[in-house]
Amino acid sequence: MEPEFFTASAINLLINLAYTIIALLVGVYGLLWVDKILLKNIDIEKEIREGNIAASIFASTILIFVALIIAFGFRG
Repeated sequence: MEPEFFTASAINLLINLAYTIIALLVGVYGLLWVDKILLKNIDIEKEIREGNIAASIFASTILIFVALIIAFGFRG
């Protein structure tokens, strides 16, 4: 194979990796934003530490949604 192919593949990989990291950060900060702004009376992190399954499911669904966005990003 030619070196141009490997260069293009490496550049594509770096772009997808950067997109993934940005999407992951947006997802985590989005979860924290929902926790602080929209759910003022409920602290999700505290509830998860105390063993609240519903809070864990809520947080995980948001992160699964972010994972779906990342997966579609890799499809290009």
